[in-house]
Amino acid sequence: MLEITELKKSFAEPSGSRVDILNIPRFQMGSGEQVVLRGESGCGKTTLLHTISGLVRVDSGSIQLDGMELTRFSESARDRIRAAKLGYVFQTFNLLPAFTALENVKLGMTFSRKSVNTGRAIELLEKVGLKDRLHYLPKQLSVGQQQRVAVARALANKPRLLLADEPTANVDPANQTRIIQLIRDVCTDEGVAILLVTHSDDVARQFSRVVRFETINLVTKQTTAPESEL
Repeated sequence: MLEITELKKSFAEPSGSRVDILNIPRFQMGSGEQVVLRGESGCGKTTLLHTISGLVRVDSGSIQLDGMELTRFSESARDRIRAAKLGYVFQTFNLLPAFTALENVKLGMTFSRKSVNTGRAIELLEKVGLKDRLHYLPKQLSVGQQQRVAVARALANKPRLLLADEPTANVDPANQTRIIQLIRDVCTDEGVAILLVTHSDDVARQFSRVVRFETINLVTKQTTAPESEL
């Protein structure tokens, strides 16, 4: 379902020299597989997710999703593919503060060419345990509830793959296990594969396949690229 080969990415430093971030000879995931990618902060895990999603252009190499070579598409085409095939759960949620939970999920549907399906949005919010919070604004929700809205939004267009970047980094330890299990349960029910980035031992223990980033990425030195680029 996802196959990466000979993927390379670097960023320019202020001095003009380039810093290697990614050098991944091969990485594969099967349809519906749930994988944790572990590694220290700043080692390039988020950059990898950004290249898979098309948010960042690679220098060279191949990223195939369902047989489509993502690196060959234009930026606008990558945007369409991302909306149709990929869901993304960000560490900081990225919910629009003036929109309710339901409106935030429906907004996620507008990025694809499919029509907005209110019933589908409600169903997803019910699956993540927010049946009684449909019309709440983000500021009226707990941090854990906001992350659950973000999960529902990421699944709105029935993606093939969910990319999750430290989804419990801003959640207290008591809710961390619950949210990860919820993500896994909903994705299993929806038939969606998961590639989840974390440096948490507790999160990693919930998955049967755990991949150390250092085992697939030949770049070993710590990056000095700005945090916003990672």
